[in-house]
Amino acid sequence: MDLTYSAQDDAFRGEVRDWLEDSLSGDFAGLRGRGGPGREHEAYEERLAWDRHLAASGWTCLGWPPEHGGRGLGLLQQVIFHEEYAKADAPARVNHLGEELLGPTLIAFGTQEQRDRFLPRIVAVEELWCQGYSEPGAGSDLASVSTRARLEDDTWVIDGQKVWTSLAHLSDWCFVLARTEPGSTRHAGLSYLLVPMDQDGVEVRPIEQLTGTSEFNEVFFDGARTEASLVVGEPGDGWKVAMATLGFERGVSTIGQQIGFARELDAVVELARRNGAIEDPAIQDRVTRAHMGLEVMRLNALRTLAGSGTGSQGPEASIAKLLWGSWHRGLGELAMEVAGGPSLTAQGPPYDLDPFQRLFLFSRADTLYGGSNEIQRTIISERVLGLPREQKA
Repeated sequence: MDLTYSAQDDAFRGEVRDWLEDSLSGDFAGLRGRGGPGREHEAYEERLAWDRHLAASGWTCLGWPPEHGGRGLGLLQQVIFHEEYAKADAPARVNHLGEELLGPTLIAFGTQEQRDRFLPRIVAVEELWCQGYSEPGAGSDLASVSTRARLEDDTWVIDGQKVWTSLAHLSDWCFVLARTEPGSTRHAGLSYLLVPMDQDGVEVRPIEQLTGTSEFNEVFFDGARTEASLVVGEPGDGWKVAMATLGFERGVSTIGQQIGFARELDAVVELARRNGAIEDPAIQDRVTRAHMGLEVMRLNALRTLAGSGTGSQGPEASIAKLLWGSWHRGLGELAMEVAGGPSLTAQGPPYDLDPFQRLFLFSRADTLYGGSNEIQRTIISERVLGLPREQKA
């Protein structure tokens, strides 16, 4: 892949950088660095207003075709935007699931009616989305979902439970993978439904995490309803649509994620310099390996994104998930080792964590959510390398 930027790309980078510098001032000056994993509760209303400011200025849905409200930017310019956004320490977005996951899925698989109904509201950040995939008995093994939906006249009626549903307590809608063909198993008989959250048949229960916050939720569907027309793709084709969504999830925004990782690593190194831990040869070795791992992740992401040509990835995305999940968890462990004894106690009552403690605690889940390391290795072996499939008990 050619990693050189054209004069046009450099001009675009300057445009993005200047806009962010101008906009992250005034009312939005205090939002730099706010939000993110383990800090999703921070300045939520202000970050929502920021997202809507981005939308009003034309900085949402950059890769979407213009006919669907996007700017139709190429892959490299999308990468540039995410890089500069992260370098500016701009706040964590609240519209990620709609913009990066559901929107591209509707563009690829939705009906014109669905696109007309939902895409403009995603572009404008008027409706927020969550993802109804994982269940208590179907986490990384997504094909085991047992949430069911039956068609009654012109309405889908949904019963079941989802878990680890990010930001469900703040969402207007949920895209739900449900079993719609009685007696079906595994990948067959699943459908991808769009379900409103504000109804009597939906209950959301926050899950308190090690960080003391509650990004994740349990969601209970008890006779929840949605229109018959709000199935994406054909009924029974939900697995194909759901896998396409996961491909979009591991797209260009991961480049910005890695810039955030680099900032965290820099902070760990600075702490090591202040407290003298950097003089330990073992710490020096781990810092060096962390820098190398970060560069490997970046080059792998650029290579696979360029190879796809769309900003979405196939089963090769499991390589990236395996890389960054393990790397980030290791960074949290390194942060605790560098911090030493003070890392063992909260900074104040009742549970005031510093950034390094929060990094360590939240990153324990990085090798689990979004597909565990074990599942990613199975996908890589079977679907990327073509090795014999694992024998099921």
